[in-house]
Amino acid sequence: MNLDLVFKIAGIGIIISVLNMVMKQAGKEEHGYIITLVGVVVVLGMVLGVIRDLFDTVRAMFQLY
Repeated sequence: MNLDLVFKIAGIGIIISVLNMVMKQAGKEEHGYIITLVGVVVVLGMVLGVIRDLFDTVRAMFQLY
């Protein structure tokens, strides 16, 4: 398993949570929500690439076309 991806996702999560707390303390909760949403979209994009590779591997393993 590729642990590099797990550490990248964890790092993004930590950065997003800190930015969200900073925005809440500054009274800009709307910006905090947008930052959180952007973080979720970025992580989802990273995970979708891995899922696509998984399906390609399964397809090649069972010779499905």
